[in-house]
Amino acid sequence: MKKVILYVLGLFMILNLIGCKRIEGYKYIDGKVNIVATTTMLGDLAKEVGGEHVSVTTLMAVGVDPHSYVPRPSATNSVSKADLVIINGLFLEAQMGKVISTINDEKLLVIGDYFEESQLLKDEDGALDPHVWFDVENWKVATNALYNKLVSIDGDNKTYYENRVKTYLDELTKLDNYVIDKVKELPEEKRILVTAHDAFSYFGKAYGFEVYAIQGISTETEASAKDIQDLANLVVDLKVKAIFVESSVPENTINSVINAAKAKEHDVVVGGELFSDSLGDEISGADTYLKMVKKNVDTIVNNLK
Repeated sequence: MKKVILYVLGLFMILNLIGCKRIEGYKYIDGKVNIVATTTMLGDLAKEVGGEHVSVTTLMAVGVDPHSYVPRPSATNSVSKADLVIINGLFLEAQMGKVISTINDEKLLVIGDYFEESQLLKDEDGALDPHVWFDVENWKVATNALYNKLVSIDGDNKTYYENRVKTYLDELTKLDNYVIDKVKELPEEKRILVTAHDAFSYFGKAYGFEVYAIQGISTETEASAKDIQDLANLVVDLKVKAIFVESSVPENTINSVINAAKAKEHDVVVGGELFSDSLGDEISGADTYLKMVKKNVDTIVNNLK
C-alpha cells in the first residue's frame, strides 16, 4: 500500500511539474494569429471573435486582480512574440507600464482608446474608471474594435471573423435584454448595490442602480476606518439588506461594514460573490463574459429582493 501511495504522489508531482511548465512557457503557433490578452475578459473576447484562426494566451489567471498584477519576465517574452496584444487600458493594468511600452503600436489594441471621453466615467478625483465591460453596450464597442484589428492583420479570413462577430453581437444584445428584464424584478428603491471596490459604476449607470463601494476604482487604494464607518451608516440609513463580496478582492473590508452596521442594530448579510475584475473558473459558472454578466445580475437581483 505504501508503494502505491508513493507512486501516486510521485505521478502527481510529475504531472504538476509538466502542467506548470505548460503554463509558464509561451509557444508561438504557426498558421494562426497569436494573441496575448491581459485580462480573462479580453482573453475570452479574443476566443469568441477569433475562433479557430487564433491562438490566445491570457496573462492574468482567473481571480487575479489586474490593478495589482505585476508581470513576470515571461510576460515580456509573450508580448514580444505575439502578433497582437490586447489590453484594457485606462490604467487598469497599472503595474504593466514597462511591458506595454515595449509593444509596437501596430500590434497593440487598447480597448479604452475606442471610447469617447463623454462615454467614460470618472471618480470624484477625476480618475477614469476602467471597468467599461460592465455595460454590455460597451462590450460591443470592444468586440468591433477587435474585429477591425484582426481583419487588418489577417484579411484573408475576414468573412470568417465577420460571421463570428455578427453571432457574438447578437448574443450580447440578448444578454443586454436579459439584464434589463432581470433588473425589472427589483423595485427601484431596492436598486442599491454595495461592493468592495468601485467596479460597478458602468453597470449602475446602464441599468439604474445606485452604486457604493468601500475602495475606489482601483483596489490599490486603502480603505480607512472612516470609509468603512461611513458606508455602514449609509447601509443602515438606506436599509440595505445585502452587500456583495468580489471574487478578486479580499472580503475583510466587507465584513467590517457588516459588523459596523450590526453595532447600529441593522442586520446586513453578504448577498453573494460578484465577478468584477476577473472571470470565474468553469465550476463557478462565470467562465465566459456572457456567463459572468448573467451570473452577476442574477446574484444581485435575487439577493436584494
